[in-house]
Amino acid sequence: MALVMHSYKGNKNSDKAFIAAEFAGVKIDMPSGFEMGVTNKTTEFLKMNPLGKIPVLETPEGPIFESNAIARYVSRLNGENSLNGSSLIEYAHIEQWIDFSSLEIYGNIFNWFVPRMGFMPYSVPGEEAAISALKRGLEALNTHLASNTYLVGHSVTLADIITVCNLNLGFSTVMTKSFTSAFPHVERYFWTLINQPNFKKVVGDVKQTESVPAIKKAGQPAKPKEQPKKKEAPAAEATKVVEEEEAPKPKAKNPLDLLPPSPMVLDEWKRLYSNTKSNFREVAIKGFWDMYDPEGYSLWFCDYKYNDENMVSFVTLNKVGGFLQRMDLARKYAFGKMLICGSEGPFKVKGLWLFRGPEIPKFVMDEVYDMELYEWTKVDISDEAQKERVSQMIEDAEPFEGEALLDAKCFK
Repeated sequence: MALVMHSYKGNKNSDKAFIAAEFAGVKIDMPSGFEMGVTNKTTEFLKMNPLGKIPVLETPEGPIFESNAIARYVSRLNGENSLNGSSLIEYAHIEQWIDFSSLEIYGNIFNWFVPRMGFMPYSVPGEEAAISALKRGLEALNTHLASNTYLVGHSVTLADIITVCNLNLGFSTVMTKSFTSAFPHVERYFWTLINQPNFKKVVGDVKQTESVPAIKKAGQPAKPKEQPKKKEAPAAEATKVVEEEEAPKPKAKNPLDLLPPSPMVLDEWKRLYSNTKSNFREVAIKGFWDMYDPEGYSLWFCDYKYNDENMVSFVTLNKVGGFLQRMDLARKYAFGKMLICGSEGPFKVKGLWLFRGPEIPKFVMDEVYDMELYEWTKVDISDEAQKERVSQMIEDAEPFEGEALLDAKCFK
């Protein structure tokens, strides 16, 4: 009897076993016609996995469920090989990184992504906790990869296969470039491996998400359609991250795209900001004011309302980082600087934002809950003192308003 994978094509948990099979020279069949919410509820399927979850691998010795267990089985089918290390300590380290990436990486990506899709209740504190924990895991992984090409040894192991598949969920759903750029060694590792032939044969071309998905309410009813809609995956499958594909819907025009053309091109300013390495005041700041179009854009100061709560540095930094993450939906229309001021708590959070249009965009006010945590003041560029404050915030002038900078974060 051949190995048979019960899942649907593109399921990222099934990919672990298929990639391992490419390295180990193992063949796995996957019948077409699997329908999530139907096939996995049949009596035959529930005999293989009584919870009705995927993937399930059918083998001559009996079925296996749980994706890591399936990948381990497949990796050993043709005898011991480099996927499982060359010594007991290497084997232990492989298992260590499998556990780490499953708990610290996949688990927190899951807790960020799935509530946004409406399969679990969404809460702001829950999302912030997931993002904070994910960053901690990615920082640890980034540190290890700073001096290692692979997780264990000098070639791909099962730890790499499982970790890359776990990361793939994040890169393709919630981890935008602005989020992952803080972890350059993780980025290098992921893109190098995901484009290796044995990975690419299974996963195809992978693209990084450009934005974090909008929040869907749990149990939100589907809008009526003329065509019958595919049955939605139940909450049980959400624990394996459902990614049912739907026909793309035409996007409504953003009102900002309908504004009269502006002589200020936001991307040109962002490039000037990023590429100016010396004489910043003479080149970048002067360039900004030369470009600035007060008819097509507006400048805003923001000040955090509850600075007395900002007693712990890393908590304050995470708070600002979460705010910038949620601002991803405005990346095409905004540029921002956030300064965290003070050498000890309470730290003061102050910001400067450039928005397309004469006011703060309504969709930003509606979608980014953090906006109401700040006092927003429109910059009067006829006031030279305010104009100079803008320049100092753009260039991270220190001290700023008499205080040292704990950190300065840029949204571009």
